Amino acid sequence: MTNRGHIQLPGTNEQAVTPDLELDDEQVREYLKENSDFLQRNPDMLDYLHVSHASGSAVSLVEKQVSVLRERNIDMRHRLNTLTANARDNDKLYEQTRHLVLRLLEADSIAELHKAFHESMASEFAVEHATMILFGEPGSEEGCRIESAESAKIEIGALLKGRKAICGPLRKEELVYLFPEAGDVGSAAVMPLHNSDDLGVIAVGSSDASRYSSNMGTLFLNHIADVIIRLLPYLPRNSSG
Repeated sequence: MTNRGHIQLPGTNEQAVTPDLELDDEQVREYLKENSDFLQRNPDMLDYLHVSHASGSAVSLVEKQVSVLRERNIDMRHRLNTLTANARDNDKLYEQTRHLVLRLLEADSIAELHKAFHESMASEFAVEHATMILFGEPGSEEGCRIESAESAKIEIGALLKGRKAICGPLRKEELVYLFPEAGDVGSAAVMPLHNSDDLGVIAVGSSDASRYSSNMGTLFLNHIADVIIRLLPYLPRNSSG
């Protein structure tokens, strides 16, 4: 078996190989990988190495390396810009969520909790459509929407089974139940309110069919739902107490 360390390329001081030895591309690749300082020890070889350019002309290996590094630099800048933009978006979303949570904590009744949720969704998050439905005796609470758990299971039962947020396009019947006055809703994000019992559901919707999709993150929506779930047992069912 030939020792790859003995391969000689033109113009080098490397030890000669058997004259009838034919080298294939893979052998040369392996040799250069195992001898990464080859061009440093044989800088004159750069004069012999040229790479075809897309235009048909030949460029030197150094020019090719510079071109590759430039392209990588551009790609890395794009990635950094994307990460920076995502960080800014997350910071903004965190502040919006913090303001909403503070408003929810200030509520001293179910009706005020309902109001704080809807107003913050519109003003802080610029959400087109938002709904909070609590389960109980329908019409028992002025200023918020109360529906029976039985009717909710009939209309949106599939959205309540997973105990986690569901995002994307919904069935027409589900949209009518969640957003009865919204008109055309292309996509929505739905989060059940559940501890040991089904307490209700919150949802946001958009006319844009791609606004809420199955691959989007729901961390902040889950966080808002957790806050509401923990507040509900301590709030009276009407503002008059």
